[in-house]
Amino acid sequence: MSALRWTRGAAGLGRALSSSGRRRPTSEEGTLSGLCSSRRSSAASPREQDAQKEWGHAELLEVLEARVRQLQAESRSKVKGKKVQMDRPAKGRSSRWSQKLEAEKEMKRKRQEFLDMQQKQTYTLHTEPRIWSRKDLADCLQPSKKGAARSSEEEEQRLARALQAALPKLGSCTPASAKAVVVEPNTLFLQQKFLAFFECCACTSNMALAHHVLITQHSKCDKQPLLTLDMYNTVMLGWARQGAFKELVYVFVMLKDAGLSPDLCSYAAALQCMGRRDQDVHIIRRCLKEMVEAGFQPQQLFTDLDLAGDERAALLRAVRKAEPAFSLPPQAPDPVNTSTLLKEIYAKKGPKSYPKLHLPLETLRDLFDEQLRVELSPYVCIPSVEKAPVMTKEVTEARKTLKTLREQWERELLRVLQQTKATTACQAHEGQPTLYPFLCLLSEEEFVSMLMQVLQVLPAQGEPLLHLAHDLGLRVLNRHMVKQKQVTNHVQKLGQQYSEYLRLLASDTQVETPCLPREYWESLGPLEAPLQQPWSLAVLLHLGKQLAELLVQAVQMPRSLATPQGSSRLIPVLYHVYSFRSYRQIGILKPHPAFTQLLETAAEPTLIFETTEVPMLCPPLPWTSPHAGAYLLSSTKLMRAMEGTTQHQHLLKRCAPAQLHGALDALTQLGNCAWRVNGRLLDLVLQIFRDKGCTHLGVPPPRSEAPRPAQQQLPPGSSPLQKAELRKELARCLKAAREMHSLRIESLYRLSLAQHLRNRVFWLPHNMDFRGRTYPCPPYFNHLGSDLARALLEFAEGRPLGPQGLDWLKIHLVNMTGLRKCDSLSMRLAFADEIMEEILDSADNPLTGRKWWMEADEPWQTLACCMEVARAVRSPDPTAYVSHLPIHQDGSCNGLQHYAALGRDSAGAASVNLTPSDLPQDVYREVAAQVEEFRQEDAKEGLRVAQVLKGFITRKVVKQTVMTVVYGVTRYGGRLQIEKRLREISDFPQEFVWEASHYLVRLVFKSLQEMFSSTRAIQHWLTESANLISHAGWPVEWVTPLGIPIIQPYHREAKIQVKGGIQSLTFTSSVDISQKPNTLKQKNGFPPNFIHSLDSSHMMLTALYCYRRGLTFVSVHDCFWTHAADIPVMNEVCREQFVRLHSQPILEDLAKFLEKRFCSASSTRSLKPSERVLVAKLQETLRSLPETGTFDLQQVMRSTYFFS
Repeated sequence: MSALRWTRGAAGLGRALSSSGRRRPTSEEGTLSGLCSSRRSSAASPREQDAQKEWGHAELLEVLEARVRQLQAESRSKVKGKKVQMDRPAKGRSSRWSQKLEAEKEMKRKRQEFLDMQQKQTYTLHTEPRIWSRKDLADCLQPSKKGAARSSEEEEQRLARALQAALPKLGSCTPASAKAVVVEPNTLFLQQKFLAFFECCACTSNMALAHHVLITQHSKCDKQPLLTLDMYNTVMLGWARQGAFKELVYVFVMLKDAGLSPDLCSYAAALQCMGRRDQDVHIIRRCLKEMVEAGFQPQQLFTDLDLAGDERAALLRAVRKAEPAFSLPPQAPDPVNTSTLLKEIYAKKGPKSYPKLHLPLETLRDLFDEQLRVELSPYVCIPSVEKAPVMTKEVTEARKTLKTLREQWERELLRVLQQTKATTACQAHEGQPTLYPFLCLLSEEEFVSMLMQVLQVLPAQGEPLLHLAHDLGLRVLNRHMVKQKQVTNHVQKLGQQYSEYLRLLASDTQVETPCLPREYWESLGPLEAPLQQPWSLAVLLHLGKQLAELLVQAVQMPRSLATPQGSSRLIPVLYHVYSFRSYRQIGILKPHPAFTQLLETAAEPTLIFETTEVPMLCPPLPWTSPHAGAYLLSSTKLMRAMEGTTQHQHLLKRCAPAQLHGALDALTQLGNCAWRVNGRLLDLVLQIFRDKGCTHLGVPPPRSEAPRPAQQQLPPGSSPLQKAELRKELARCLKAAREMHSLRIESLYRLSLAQHLRNRVFWLPHNMDFRGRTYPCPPYFNHLGSDLARALLEFAEGRPLGPQGLDWLKIHLVNMTGLRKCDSLSMRLAFADEIMEEILDSADNPLTGRKWWMEADEPWQTLACCMEVARAVRSPDPTAYVSHLPIHQDGSCNGLQHYAALGRDSAGAASVNLTPSDLPQDVYREVAAQVEEFRQEDAKEGLRVAQVLKGFITRKVVKQTVMTVVYGVTRYGGRLQIEKRLREISDFPQEFVWEASHYLVRLVFKSLQEMFSSTRAIQHWLTESANLISHAGWPVEWVTPLGIPIIQPYHREAKIQVKGGIQSLTFTSSVDISQKPNTLKQKNGFPPNFIHSLDSSHMMLTALYCYRRGLTFVSVHDCFWTHAADIPVMNEVCREQFVRLHSQPILEDLAKFLEKRFCSASSTRSLKPSERVLVAKLQETLRSLPETGTFDLQQVMRSTYFFS
C-alpha cells in the first residue's frame, strides 16, 4: 500500500468534542414549508394544505426576526489570556497597523448592518409560472380579476383546463433525450448545481423555495437552456409527495413552455399527486391517455421506476380510479444467470457445502446492534498506540487550553453558520440556487462537530483547499444519506430482515434450503431504501469550500499563545496561503504554528475515523444490486471510481439483474470472511513502533529520527557551489522527513485499529474497480497492505491441519523467506525441516534470539508462520492442531499466464508454469539470462555500456519490468524501474546508470518479444482496436466473461471553476463523458485493463466454487488465500476454473461485441465520413484475430507450479 497522506482519511491526533450550540428556530410546516425547516415532507390532506398555504412569507419573516433577536442577545465569548502592557505609538507618529485595524472594524460593522437589513426584508415567493409562449395556456392560467373572488371549485376547474391544454402540446415537443448536445464543462456544473439544489429542497421540505427558484430561472430567456427535464421532474415529484396539485400543474406548464417533453417520471409525479388528492377521474384518464400516446404503458409505472411504498400506493390509487380493472404487473420470475462458467453455481441440484460462520445466532445479533450504533454515529474514536506522554504541568495546561478554545470555537462556528444560513436564504429568495438547502440537510450541531473534527486533522504544512473542500462535501453527503435512512424507518426494517438473514450464517441454525447469501436475502423480500443521487464533484467542492471558509472565519485564538509577550487579541487559527506544487500555484489552508505546537504538546490520545474507514463488527450486507450491499447504512459503490465518474453506474444500471450475479456473489463471499488480529505479533510490532521503529522491518521511525544536514548554515564567504549543495541537502532531508512522517502516520492508523480490534472478530466488505478487480473497503487495515499488515491478520475461524496441513505451513514459511524460489515443493519442505532450529528460535525469541526471520523477504509474515509452525509441532497431535494462519498460493507472473493461454503459446506457457514440470520455471530468471546473452554479444563488439554491465544483470534488476510490461508499462516507465534497481547496487558505477537503464530496457523488451511472440501479437491487436475506436469518438467498452460491463474512464481533460469566496477553485476532470476520449490513454490502457478483467474473472470463479465446496477463501488479486488443510482443494478449483475460463472463445467474443457495439448501422449513423473510414478499418481489424498456437489447456490441471 502506498503511503497515506497525513491529511487524508478520517484520523487525527485530537478528540472531537460534541457541539453545545443552541437548536435553531423551528417553524410550522405547510404545503410550502418554512425555509428553515429541515423536516421531510408530509402527505397532509389537500384541505389542510390549502389552509396552511401562505407561501412561506410570514414564516420566513418570523425566522429571520428570531435570528436577529438571537444575534442581538448573544454575547461573544473570549478565552481569557494574561494581559500584557503594550507600548503605545509615539505621539506624532502614524500607526498604519492601528489605522488598518480601525478600517477593518468599520467594514465589519457595515457588513453586519447590511446583513441585518437583508434579514428584515420581506421576500415574495412566486408561485404562478411566467409563460413565454402558447397564449391559450397563458389564458388558462390567467388569475381572476382584481377583487373577484374565486371558489375552490372554480380553481380546480381552471387547473384542470390548464393541465388538459398542456398535455397534448407537451406530447408534441421534442423529447429531451433526443438532444444529444455536447455540454460545456461550466454549463454542466451549473446544471448539476441546479439539480442538486432542487433535490436538497425536496429533502428538507423547502419546496416553496425550489418552486420559486425554478420560476425565476425559467422566466429568464438566457437561463432556460440550463433547466433540464430532471429539474422539472424533481420539483414536480416534491409537490406530488405533498399532494400539491396546483403547484404541480404550474411546473407541468413550465416544462411544456421550455420545449421539453415529459417522460415516465413526469407522468408518475402527476398521477401520484392525483392519487394523494383523490382527483377527478376525468383528469386522471386524460393524463393516462396522453401517457399511452407518448409511448408509455401504465404497467411501466410500477416496473421501470424506483418508488417508495407510499408513492407506489398513491400511484396505484390514481390508476385504479380511472381503470378499476387494472392489476399490478405480475412479479417477474427470479432472474437466472445463464453464463456457462457459472452454470454449476446456480444449479438447483448438485452437492453444496456452503460454509457457516463459527459464531452463534445471538452473538451475531449483538454484533449487528453494535455495528448499527457505530454507523449511526458520525465518527469512531479509537485510542492511539503512540507512547503516552508524561503528564507534566505543560501537558496538562495544553489540554486545558485546548478544551477552553474548543468550547469557544463551537459557539463561534454555530453563530457564523447561522449567519451564513440566513444570508444564503435571502440570496435564494432572489432566485439563485444557493447553498441554503444544503446547510439544512444536517443539524447545526452536526455541522459544527464535523468542522471541529476536520480542524484537528489538518497537517502542520497545511491542506490544499481543493482537497479539504472535497472531503467536507463528501462528509455532508454521507451523513445526509444515513439520516435519510433514519427518518424513513429503514433502520427498523433493516434490523428485522438482517436478524432473519443471520440464520443462514450462524453456526447454531439451519435453513430449509442451502443457498447463497444474496439469494437468501432476496427471498426475505425487498428492503426499500431512499435512493439519493450522488452529487457531482463540482457541487461537493462548492459546499465544502463554503464550510472551509466558515472554519477560517470563526476559529480564532489569543495572540498570547503565539508569542509570550503577545496580547489577548484574537488572531486566526487558519490562514489561507498560496504555494507552488510542481508548476501550479494552489491555495492552502495552513494552521498557525502555535496551534500545531499546542496540539503536539497536548498529545491527546485519540484518533478519529469515519465509520466506513473501520472494519465492520458484523457480516456485511450481501451485494444485491449496484447500490445495495456492504455497510448497513453507509452508502458504498459496487464499482469504485474517481469522484464524478458516472459512466460505470449507467452501464451497471442498464445490465440485466442476473448478469451481475457472479460479481455480486463473489464480492459477498469475500466480505463474509471473518478476521481476527494476531495479538502476539501485534505486541512485538508495538514494542518496536514505540521504540523509534525499524526501517528494515517496515516499522517507520518517528519524525525525530529523520536525517538532518551536517550543518544548518554555511560560514560567511562560502562559495555559490557550497550554498547550492547545502540547499540540495536541506531539500533532501526535508523530503525524507515528510516521507517518514507519512509512513509513520500510516502505521499509527493501522496499529491503532489493530489494537482497537484485538480479541474481536471483524469483517472487511469488498467492492471492485472498473476492471472488476476486488478491494476491501476499509482503507487502513486490510490484507491488501504491506508485509506487516498481512502478518497482523488471521482467519477468525480455524481449521485442523489434517494430514497435509503442517507440510503446507512449512512450504508457506519457505515461500515467505524467498530463499528457495527455484526448488521443488519437496525440496522446500526438506529445507524447512533443516532449519527447524532457526524457526523455533525465531518463534520463541523474536527480538532477543538469533533473529533469523528478520532476513526474510517478508519478515513479519515469516515470523507469524514460525510461531504457527512452533505451536503445531509442539502440539500433542499436529494433525488436530487448529490453525488460523492464511496460506498463500501465488500465480507465476499471472498476466503472462493469461496471455499465453489466450494465444495457446506453448513456449510462453512453459515459461510461466502452465505446463507440468519437476521444478518451477522462473520467467524472470529466463529473461535475465536472455538479456545477458545479448549483453555478451554487444560487449564482444566493444560496446562500453555492455562491458560495464558485466555481472550486474540479475533477476532482481529485470523482474519489475517483466512483471509490468504485460500490464502496459512503456519503455519510459521500464527504464525508470531499471534505473531504480541499478541505483540500489552500491558497486555499480553511478555515472553509467542513465545509459545502462536505456540499454537494458531495450534488451528486456527484445527478449520478451522473442519469448512471448503471441503475447505481443495480442497486445498489438488490442491496442490497434482501441486506437481506432477512440479516434472515432468512443471510449472502449467490453464485457468480462462473467458479465461485468466495463468502460474505460479516460477522456480529455475539462476544466471547471468554482468561483467565489476566499479562492476560486479550478479542477480538471478526465472522466466527463461529455468530453471526447483520450486516445492515448484509451489505446495504452486497453491491453492491461483487459488482462486485469480476465484475472479478476478467474479469481471470482475460484472464490465462488471454493465457497460451494465449503472453503474459506480470500485473495490479493492473483494471490489466493485459504487454510492450510484446504490448500489441495483450492489448488484443484483454481486450475479447473482457469481451464474453463480460457476454454471460452474469449478473443472471438470480444471481437463480436466490439463489432456489434461500434460498427453497427445504429452506431455509425451520425458519424462523419472520416470517422466512417475509421469504423471500416476497425471492422477489418476485429475480423483479423491474432493467430493462436497449439498449447493444450488441459496441461494446466497437472501443473504443480501454476499457482504455488
